Amino acid sequence: MLYAGFMSAVLPPFPPPQEPVDTPQLLEVGSAADEPCLRADAARNRARLLEAAARLIAEHGAAGVTMEAVAAEAGVGKGTVFRRFGDRTGLLTALLDHSARGLQADFLGGPPPLGPGAPPVDRLRAFGVAVLYRSAEQLDLQLAAQPDPTRRYAHPSVRALHTHVTVLLRQILPDADCELLAQPLLAYLDPALINHLTRQCGMPMERLEKGWLDLVERVTRTGA
Repeated sequence: MLYAGFMSAVLPPFPPPQEPVDTPQLLEVGSAADEPCLRADAARNRARLLEAAARLIAEHGAAGVTMEAVAAEAGVGKGTVFRRFGDRTGLLTALLDHSARGLQADFLGGPPPLGPGAPPVDRLRAFGVAVLYRSAEQLDLQLAAQPDPTRRYAHPSVRALHTHVTVLLRQILPDADCELLAQPLLAYLDPALINHLTRQCGMPMERLEKGWLDLVERVTRTGA
């Protein structure tokens, strides 16, 4: 299987609350405007709640994650969960944002070809494969936490992926409208499409992986 090493864990381990997540400012994810800097104890409580939610997902899938269940798993009152995340979608989004930071760290500072140091077309190939497998592993969570259509493309984690693909395309195709060209490439990696192709059409991930590599070659004119 090509690029199998880029398959990520369901959720990366949570960093200690007192240590900042090593994510470049350019691609910061999360609702920074709505999430002021947390005190150390509040950050620990937030990490504790996210870890409880991650355990529930691992055991029961995204459907098993309710505000009540997370509160019980973490040993806190339900009101604490609502105050921290607002609602269930906010909680699921926070889990995805944490995972997105791990992916960003990989493609911005990890080893090549996903990280810096490889030719841009190789990085683009590796990026798509990494996103494919990450989405497949977290598919229930990805689908449950998708923003409504009016906010979907404006979400910080989606903008981060778009920025990265646009930057790579500008290195490969400097004469193209790379900002627009990035959109159909990212559409191939949409969780709803991955769900349809794998679960409803029965396609193996290996076929989706080969399809991504073929799409990149055709779009970037690097194929035979």
